[in-house]
Amino acid sequence: MPDFLEISEVSPNELECILRNTAFIRNSANRTSDLLADKSVALIFEKPSTRTRLSFEVGVRQLGGTPIVLSSSEMQLGRGESIHDTAKVLSRFVDLIMIRTFADRTLRELAEFADIPVINGLTDKSHPCQIMGDIFTFQELRGNIAGRTVAWLGTGNNVCTSFLHAAGQMGFNLIFSGPGQFNPSEDAVAFAIGKGVSVDFEPDPIAAVATADLIVTDTWVSMHESVLEREKIWDTLMLYQVNTELMSHARPDALFMHCLPAHREEEVTSEVMDGPQSVVFDEAENRLHVQKSIMCWCLGLLPV
Repeated sequence: MPDFLEISEVSPNELECILRNTAFIRNSANRTSDLLADKSVALIFEKPSTRTRLSFEVGVRQLGGTPIVLSSSEMQLGRGESIHDTAKVLSRFVDLIMIRTFADRTLRELAEFADIPVINGLTDKSHPCQIMGDIFTFQELRGNIAGRTVAWLGTGNNVCTSFLHAAGQMGFNLIFSGPGQFNPSEDAVAFAIGKGVSVDFEPDPIAAVATADLIVTDTWVSMHESVLEREKIWDTLMLYQVNTELMSHARPDALFMHCLPAHREEEVTSEVMDGPQSVVFDEAENRLHVQKSIMCWCLGLLPV
Protein backbone atom coordinates (compact mmCIF):
# COMPACT_ATOMS: atom_id res chain seq x y z
CA MET A 1 0.00 0.00 0.00
CA PRO A 2 1.43 3.40 -0.99
CA ASP A 3 2.48 6.32 1.16
CA PHE A 4 1.38 9.86 0.30
CA LEU A 5 4.55 11.83 1.03
CA GLU A 6 4.99 14.23 -1.88
CA ILE A 7 2.93 15.16 -4.93
CA SER A 8 6.13 14.70 -6.93
CA GLU A 9 6.22 11.03 -5.91
CA VAL A 10 2.69 10.14 -7.01
CA SER A 11 2.02 9.65 -10.72
CA PRO A 12 -0.22 12.14 -12.54
CA ASN A 13 -2.73 9.36 -13.22
CA GLU A 14 -2.93 8.48 -9.52
CA LEU A 15 -3.28 12.15 -8.57
CA GLU A 16 -6.14 12.48 -11.03
CA CYS A 17 -7.72 9.34 -9.55
CA ILE A 18 -7.54 10.89 -6.06
CA LEU A 19 -9.13 14.13 -7.30
CA ARG A 20 -11.87 12.30 -9.20
CA ASN A 21 -12.73 10.30 -6.08
CA THR A 22 -12.73 13.45 -3.97
CA ALA A 23 -15.86 14.65 -5.76
CA PHE A 24 -17.52 11.25 -5.46
CA ILE A 25 -16.77 10.92 -1.75
CA ARG A 26 -18.01 14.44 -1.04
CA ASN A 27 -21.22 13.97 -2.99
CA SER A 28 -21.97 10.39 -1.88
CA ALA A 29 -21.73 10.48 1.92
CA ASN A 30 -24.35 7.75 2.29
CA ARG A 31 -22.33 5.42 0.05
CA THR A 32 -18.91 6.09 1.58
CA SER A 33 -19.65 6.17 5.31
CA ASP A 34 -18.17 2.73 5.91
CA LEU A 35 -15.05 2.85 3.71
CA LEU A 36 -12.83 2.91 6.81
CA ALA A 37 -15.03 0.64 8.93
CA ASP A 38 -12.87 -1.27 11.42
CA LYS A 39 -9.86 0.92 10.48
CA SER A 40 -7.89 3.00 12.97
CA VAL A 41 -5.84 6.02 11.91
CA ALA A 42 -3.06 7.55 14.03
CA LEU A 43 -2.94 11.33 13.64
CA ILE A 44 0.40 12.59 15.00
CA PHE A 45 0.93 16.29 15.61
CA GLU A 46 4.34 17.73 16.41
CA LYS A 47 3.13 21.13 15.14
CA PRO A 48 -0.01 23.00 16.23
CA SER A 49 -2.97 22.55 13.91
CA THR A 50 -6.50 23.72 13.27
CA ARG A 51 -7.48 22.70 9.73
CA THR A 52 -5.27 19.61 9.52
CA ARG A 53 -6.53 18.17 12.78
CA LEU A 54 -10.18 18.96 12.10
CA SER A 55 -10.14 17.78 8.50
CA PHE A 56 -8.38 14.49 9.23
CA GLU A 57 -10.24 13.66 12.44
CA VAL A 58 -13.65 14.50 10.98
CA GLY A 59 -12.71 12.77 7.73
CA VAL A 60 -11.80 9.50 9.43
CA ARG A 61 -15.06 9.54 11.38
CA GLN A 62 -17.15 10.34 8.30
CA LEU A 63 -15.64 7.30 6.57
CA GLY A 64 -16.52 5.08 9.51
CA GLY A 65 -13.02 4.79 10.97
CA THR A 66 -11.50 5.57 14.36
CA PRO A 67 -9.08 8.51 14.63
CA ILE A 68 -6.45 8.40 17.37
CA VAL A 69 -4.99 11.87 17.88
CA LEU A 70 -1.48 11.97 19.35
CA SER A 71 0.95 14.77 20.10
CA SER A 72 4.66 14.20 20.49
CA SER A 73 4.37 15.34 24.12
CA GLU A 74 1.97 12.44 24.76
CA MET A 75 4.12 9.83 23.04
CA GLN A 76 7.41 8.21 23.94
CA LEU A 77 8.59 9.66 20.62
CA GLY A 78 8.81 12.96 22.45
CA ARG A 79 10.83 11.35 25.24
CA GLY A 80 13.59 9.77 23.23
CA GLU A 81 12.06 6.64 21.69
CA SER A 82 13.39 6.15 18.17
CA ILE A 83 11.24 6.78 15.13
CA HIS A 84 12.08 3.24 14.03
CA ASP A 85 10.54 1.73 17.18
CA THR A 86 7.58 4.09 17.09
CA ALA A 87 6.85 3.12 13.48
CA LYS A 88 7.02 -0.58 14.27
CA VAL A 89 4.69 -0.27 17.27
CA LEU A 90 2.14 1.89 15.44
CA SER A 91 2.11 -0.64 12.61
CA ARG A 92 0.85 -3.28 15.06
CA PHE A 93 -2.04 -1.16 16.31
CA VAL A 94 -3.36 1.05 13.49
CA ASP A 95 -3.94 0.85 9.75
CA LEU A 96 -2.70 4.28 8.63
CA ILE A 97 -0.53 7.12 9.96
CA MET A 98 -0.76 10.84 9.28
CA ILE A 99 2.02 13.00 10.69
CA ARG A 100 2.35 16.79 10.86
CA THR A 101 5.94 17.45 11.80
CA PHE A 102 8.95 19.72 11.36
CA ALA A 103 11.77 17.83 9.66
CA ASP A 104 11.28 15.98 6.40
CA ARG A 105 13.65 13.30 7.71
CA THR A 106 11.15 12.47 10.49
CA LEU A 107 8.47 11.80 7.88
CA ARG A 108 10.87 9.77 5.74
CA GLU A 109 12.12 7.65 8.59
CA LEU A 110 8.59 6.97 9.81
CA ALA A 111 7.54 5.88 6.31
CA GLU A 112 10.66 3.75 5.88
CA PHE A 113 10.06 1.65 8.98
CA ALA A 114 6.26 1.59 9.16
CA ASP A 115 4.52 -1.44 7.67
CA ILE A 116 1.44 0.66 6.95
CA PRO A 117 0.90 3.77 4.77
CA VAL A 118 2.07 7.19 5.96
CA ILE A 119 0.57 10.53 4.89
CA ASN A 120 2.44 13.83 4.98
CA GLY A 121 0.19 16.24 6.89
CA LEU A 122 2.87 18.97 6.63
CA THR A 123 6.62 19.32 7.08
CA ASP A 124 8.96 22.27 6.87
CA LYS A 125 9.66 21.09 3.31
CA SER A 126 6.19 20.60 1.85
CA HIS A 127 2.41 20.54 2.33
CA PRO A 128 0.99 18.18 -0.32
CA CYS A 129 -2.49 17.62 1.14
CA GLN A 130 -3.13 21.37 1.11
CA ILE A 131 -2.23 21.67 -2.55
CA MET A 132 -4.40 18.72 -3.51
CA GLY A 133 -7.30 20.57 -1.90
CA ASP A 134 -6.34 23.75 -3.74
CA ILE A 135 -6.18 22.00 -7.11
CA PHE A 136 -9.53 20.34 -6.48
CA THR A 137 -11.05 23.73 -5.60
CA PHE A 138 -9.67 25.43 -8.70
CA GLN A 139 -10.83 22.68 -11.04
CA GLU A 140 -14.34 22.67 -9.60
CA LEU A 141 -14.63 26.39 -10.26
CA ARG A 142 -12.54 26.94 -13.40
CA GLY A 143 -12.01 23.56 -15.06
CA ASN A 144 -8.79 21.71 -15.78
CA ILE A 145 -5.74 23.45 -14.32
CA ALA A 146 -3.45 22.08 -17.05
CA GLY A 147 -2.07 24.93 -19.14
CA ARG A 148 -3.17 27.59 -16.64
CA THR A 149 -0.92 30.02 -14.77
CA VAL A 150 -0.50 30.33 -11.00
CA ALA A 151 1.13 33.43 -9.52
CA TRP A 152 2.76 32.91 -6.13
CA LEU A 153 3.59 36.04 -4.12
CA GLY A 154 5.82 36.39 -1.07
CA THR A 155 8.15 33.68 0.14
CA GLY A 156 8.96 30.34 -1.47
CA ASN A 157 8.01 28.22 1.53
CA ASN A 158 6.81 24.63 1.96
CA VAL A 159 3.42 25.34 0.42
CA CYS A 160 5.11 26.89 -2.60
CA THR A 161 7.26 23.77 -2.93
CA SER A 162 4.17 21.57 -3.18
CA PHE A 163 2.64 23.95 -5.72
CA LEU A 164 5.76 23.51 -7.84
CA HIS A 165 5.48 19.74 -7.52
CA ALA A 166 1.85 19.97 -8.61
CA ALA A 167 2.75 22.23 -11.53
CA GLY A 168 5.08 19.58 -12.86
CA GLN A 169 2.66 16.71 -12.33
CA MET A 170 -0.49 18.49 -13.54
CA GLY A 171 0.91 20.66 -16.30
CA PHE A 172 0.38 24.26 -15.18
CA ASN A 173 2.85 27.15 -15.13
CA LEU A 174 3.97 29.09 -12.09
CA ILE A 175 5.21 32.65 -11.66
CA PHE A 176 7.08 33.41 -8.45
CA SER A 177 7.12 37.03 -7.31
CA GLY A 178 9.06 37.83 -4.17
CA PRO A 179 12.44 39.01 -2.88
CA GLY A 180 15.35 36.98 -4.25
CA GLN A 181 16.41 35.81 -0.79
CA PHE A 182 13.04 34.08 -0.47
CA ASN A 183 13.12 32.15 -3.74
CA PRO A 184 11.55 28.68 -3.62
CA SER A 185 13.47 25.43 -3.40
CA GLU A 186 15.82 24.94 -6.34
CA ASP A 187 14.97 21.24 -6.36
CA ALA A 188 11.25 21.97 -6.62
CA VAL A 189 11.82 24.48 -9.41
CA ALA A 190 13.99 21.98 -11.28
CA PHE A 191 11.34 19.29 -10.86
CA ALA A 192 8.62 21.46 -12.41
CA ILE A 193 10.81 22.62 -15.28
CA GLY A 194 11.96 19.06 -15.89
CA LYS A 195 8.32 18.10 -16.44
CA GLY A 196 8.00 20.67 -19.21
CA VAL A 197 6.20 23.56 -17.54
CA SER A 198 7.51 27.09 -17.10
CA VAL A 199 8.62 28.59 -13.80
CA ASP A 200 9.23 32.31 -14.09
CA PHE A 201 10.70 34.72 -11.55
CA GLU A 202 9.00 38.11 -11.82
CA PRO A 203 10.13 40.81 -9.36
CA ASP A 204 7.22 43.07 -10.29
CA PRO A 205 4.06 41.76 -8.56
CA ILE A 206 1.78 43.67 -10.93
CA ALA A 207 3.33 41.92 -13.92
CA ALA A 208 3.17 38.59 -12.05
CA VAL A 209 -0.60 38.69 -11.51
CA ALA A 210 -1.53 40.18 -14.88
CA THR A 211 -1.74 36.83 -16.70
CA ALA A 212 -2.53 34.57 -13.75
CA ASP A 213 -5.61 32.39 -13.42
CA LEU A 214 -4.86 31.83 -9.73
CA ILE A 215 -3.09 34.11 -7.26
CA VAL A 216 -1.70 32.53 -4.10
CA THR A 217 0.15 33.75 -1.04
CA ASP A 218 0.94 32.49 2.44
CA THR A 219 2.20 33.84 5.74
CA TRP A 220 5.61 35.45 5.47
CA VAL A 221 7.03 33.58 8.44
CA SER A 222 6.34 30.08 9.71
CA MET A 223 4.23 29.53 12.81
CA HIS A 224 7.29 28.62 14.88
CA GLU A 225 9.24 31.76 13.98
CA SER A 226 9.23 34.82 16.20
CA VAL A 227 7.55 38.21 15.89
CA LEU A 228 11.03 39.73 15.69
CA GLU A 229 11.81 37.67 12.61
CA ARG A 230 8.55 38.87 11.05
CA GLU A 231 9.44 42.50 11.73
CA LYS A 232 12.86 42.06 10.10
CA ILE A 233 11.32 41.14 6.76
CA TRP A 234 8.17 43.27 6.85
CA ASP A 235 9.49 46.16 4.75
CA THR A 236 11.03 43.81 2.19
CA LEU A 237 7.82 41.88 1.65
CA MET A 238 5.19 44.64 1.80
CA LEU A 239 5.68 45.18 -1.94
CA TYR A 240 4.19 41.70 -2.43
CA GLN A 241 1.12 42.14 -0.25
CA VAL A 242 -2.02 40.97 -2.03
CA ASN A 243 -4.39 43.92 -1.78
CA THR A 244 -7.20 45.43 -3.83
CA GLU A 245 -4.77 47.56 -5.83
CA LEU A 246 -2.77 44.52 -6.86
CA MET A 247 -5.89 42.48 -7.62
CA SER A 248 -7.15 45.28 -9.88
CA HIS A 249 -4.31 44.37 -12.27
CA ALA A 250 -5.35 40.70 -12.37
CA ARG A 251 -7.93 39.10 -14.60
CA PRO A 252 -11.51 39.62 -13.35
CA ASP A 253 -11.99 35.85 -13.12
CA ALA A 254 -8.69 35.13 -11.38
CA LEU A 255 -9.12 33.32 -8.07
CA PHE A 256 -7.29 34.09 -4.84
CA MET A 257 -6.11 31.38 -2.42
CA HIS A 258 -4.37 31.27 0.94
CA CYS A 259 -3.86 28.03 2.88
CA LEU A 260 -4.56 29.74 6.25
CA PRO A 261 -3.95 30.77 8.93
CA ALA A 262 -3.56 34.26 7.51
CA HIS A 263 -2.04 37.35 9.06
CA ARG A 264 -4.59 39.82 7.79
CA GLU A 265 -3.14 43.15 6.67
CA GLU A 266 0.30 41.56 6.28
CA GLU A 267 0.56 39.21 3.30
CA VAL A 268 -3.08 39.85 2.34
CA THR A 269 -5.69 42.43 3.22
CA SER A 270 -9.13 41.65 4.56
CA GLU A 271 -10.68 43.25 1.48
CA VAL A 272 -9.11 40.53 -0.66
CA MET A 273 -9.57 37.69 1.86
CA ASP A 274 -13.29 38.42 2.09
CA GLY A 275 -13.68 39.64 -1.48
CA PRO A 276 -15.44 38.08 -4.48
CA GLN A 277 -12.34 36.46 -5.96
CA SER A 278 -11.30 34.76 -2.73
CA VAL A 279 -11.97 31.05 -2.27
CA VAL A 280 -9.95 30.59 0.92
CA PHE A 281 -12.77 28.98 2.87
CA ASP A 282 -13.74 26.72 -0.02
CA GLU A 283 -10.18 25.40 -0.18
CA ALA A 284 -10.15 24.96 3.61
CA GLU A 285 -13.32 22.85 3.45
CA ASN A 286 -12.02 20.84 0.51
CA ARG A 287 -9.07 19.67 2.61
CA LEU A 288 -11.61 17.42 4.34
CA HIS A 289 -12.82 15.84 1.13
CA VAL A 290 -9.48 15.43 -0.62
CA GLN A 291 -7.86 13.92 2.47
CA LYS A 292 -10.64 11.37 2.73
CA SER A 293 -9.80 10.41 -0.84
CA ILE A 294 -6.07 10.28 -0.05
CA MET A 295 -6.66 7.99 2.94
CA CYS A 296 -8.77 5.65 0.83
CA TRP A 297 -6.15 5.69 -1.93
CA CYS A 298 -3.43 4.70 0.54
CA LEU A 299 -5.53 1.76 1.72
CA GLY A 300 -6.69 0.66 -1.72
CA LEU A 301 -10.29 1.57 -0.93
CA LEU A 302 -11.16 4.24 -3.51
CA PRO A 303 -14.80 3.76 -4.49
CA VAL A 304 -14.51 4.73 -8.19
